[in-house]
Amino acid sequence: MSFARTNGVVLHYRRLGRSAGPRIVFANSLGSDLAIWDDVADELGRDFDLLFYDKRGHGLSEVAPAPRGIADHADDLAGLLDHVGWGSAAVCGLSVGGLIAMDMAVRAPERVTRLVLMDTAARIGTPEAWNARIEAVLHQGVAAIGDQIMERWFSFAYRDAEPDAFAGWQRMLERTPAKGYADTCRALRDADLTGAIARIVAPTLVIAGDEDLSTPPELVADTARRIPAAAFRTIAGAGHLPCIERPGDVSGLLRDFLSQRLPAAEQGGPRPRAYDKERQDGRHSLFR
Repeated sequence: MSFARTNGVVLHYRRLGRSAGPRIVFANSLGSDLAIWDDVADELGRDFDLLFYDKRGHGLSEVAPAPRGIADHADDLAGLLDHVGWGSAAVCGLSVGGLIAMDMAVRAPERVTRLVLMDTAARIGTPEAWNARIEAVLHQGVAAIGDQIMERWFSFAYRDAEPDAFAGWQRMLERTPAKGYADTCRALRDADLTGAIARIVAPTLVIAGDEDLSTPPELVADTARRIPAAAFRTIAGAGHLPCIERPGDVSGLLRDFLSQRLPAAEQGGPRPRAYDKERQDGRHSLFR
């Protein structure tokens, strides 16, 4: 295990793979730790230099004394890159990790060589929904919403086929410190990068699990359309965490994109259908 103090908080991180290979750093979703990338690491480690970390308030990283916004999370990541001696890297962000990655790509474009956004959006949910979740977590703990979150994280097929793994991932979620989880919910509540992402210059790949109920493919595709020359792909049979359900598919897309075999400007595959304002605003569910 490795730890670094950056931007006023101690982060837990892990570096794997081939040190001379192309560099990629992974930013996790709300309520998860770096273990969600284990199978992807197995696939990519022989060719790429991989950096994983627990964002503040998650996993083994420190819970900050005061809530911070998405920009602070991005500054955490920039500080971690400095700590390991990386001037720049490809950045892969999942869910809130995608917002962190987008913010870094907007404010520090020289540090992001390529950008991968997975099951995320420039704006997720509504203040009312996030406030309700914050209230529930601070008063009852993350376990109080664990069942609802897990139903939206994973496809029905995965839940049926992998009940033991499903139970393990639920324990990961429910062990997240309530304050760390709630603070990140506040960051999500206050984040809206809808206008800013038009300034992203890094080649970008946007990925969505086609059974994601937390950030539905239509919402993810809307973000892809706002980023110049972004490619959009869906992963069949995956929910909100394709890196767990379909690590081979995720690794294949990352390998092709980072090796420039998948051009950022290529917009392959059918576009998801249009969706109404209520779904776009995230009012379809409190739990995402």
